[in-house]
Amino acid sequence: MKMRNWKKYVCLAGISLLMSSNLYASRTGDGEMGGTPVKKTRSATFVSGDKAWEPAGTGVTRQIMGYDGQVMLVKVKFEKGAIGTPHTHYHTQTTYVASGKFEFTVGDEKKIVKAGDGIYIEPDVLHGCVCLEPGILIDCFAPMRADFLK
Repeated sequence: MKMRNWKKYVCLAGISLLMSSNLYASRTGDGEMGGTPVKKTRSATFVSGDKAWEPAGTGVTRQIMGYDGQVMLVKVKFEKGAIGTPHTHYHTQTTYVASGKFEFTVGDEKKIVKAGDGIYIEPDVLHGCVCLEPGILIDCFAPMRADFLK
């Protein structure tokens, strides 16, 4: 079995295990059981842009803006000089540059992108960025990034 397929099966097995456990709230629940927050298979319908930003690297913070098992929308804020460390994942990713300027590397391609630009990143392709001017990226992942949930 290729390494690529092995990762996919392990992730799917992990998601199946978590979904079958009682760690997940019902789809109609508010994400709490007896006052204790729990993971669930979907976000709230409306997610406030005022929610707390969580650390995602030096000079990088993020807000998860909505998700279910099939898709996840994430807002990522970068300070000037911050690095989106080169990495790969099995998710398909699209990114919209809401503000700022970034030098993106996707596979063997390197390009400077600015507000209004978009990037498509196919699964398992090495990618990363350097923030040239402070800004915000809007990332969409399919399926959702379970590793982003607490």
